[in-house]
Amino acid sequence: MANLTTLLTTLISANHILHYNSVVDAYGHISIRNPEQTDQFIMSGNRAPALVSSHSDFVTYRISDASAVDPNAPQGYIERYIHSEMYKRYSSVQCVVHAHAPDILPYATSGVPLKPVYHLPGFLGTEVPVWDIETIYNATDIHDLLVRNVREGASLAQQFASPANQTAGTSSTPDRNVVLMRKHGFSTHGPDIQTAVFRAVFATVNARVQTDSTLLRNAFSNMAGRDIDVRVWGQSGMLLNNAFEPLTSQQAKAAEESNAGTVARPWGLWVAEVEANPLYKNNG
Repeated sequence: MANLTTLLTTLISANHILHYNSVVDAYGHISIRNPEQTDQFIMSGNRAPALVSSHSDFVTYRISDASAVDPNAPQGYIERYIHSEMYKRYSSVQCVVHAHAPDILPYATSGVPLKPVYHLPGFLGTEVPVWDIETIYNATDIHDLLVRNVREGASLAQQFASPANQTAGTSSTPDRNVVLMRKHGFSTHGPDIQTAVFRAVFATVNARVQTDSTLLRNAFSNMAGRDIDVRVWGQSGMLLNNAFEPLTSQQAKAAEESNAGTVARPWGLWVAEVEANPLYKNNG
């Protein structure tokens, strides 16, 4: 049980880190696959992530249908099907995060694509899909945009596969690391807690940087004719006007591979930050 005990203590810290970095607020959640019963997953009961403080706050669920293993378990999150279907479809996924970060929400509502605009979010790749739950509703579904059942969770999980692999059913590893959920938020995953949190945090930071860059570029462009040169250098070495240049496919792939070996650095900082903040209590 030592391994599971350590993981649950780390999971408490992960809940706090996601809140500290404005990825989650009172809503949003993170889970882990149970390393001792791989057909199960573990996540907090129905409470704000910042207030998760002990192992007793967690509930164990079956991956098959997201039902609680303990019939007397406390109330859980409605959207636990996001997590169960990711674990069901992808055997390499060990941690799942779902959130409604305000920095990301504009890209889930505006039709503007989210792109990696600097090296740390290279894991975003060249395309971040937007999944729309409205396209799969049936006559009896509640149209509140929440993932409430296995069918809806499976549809979201499918979007983490490339189009060529979406009909393949289960597989080892997702092709995509982040999927936006239209009018709702986003989900991501990782082979461990630290990587999943890294992706959630830096996807959020990337959205903020992309938005700020776009606003700055547009504002600067409006100064044309006021003795200010608004031209920028493009990757070709030619002067371009109003250029928006996200990472290329090669840059994104290389950056993701390079950053994978450095996840422990921000993780150590984040743990120190939440441990120093009296709001967060970890009694694991």
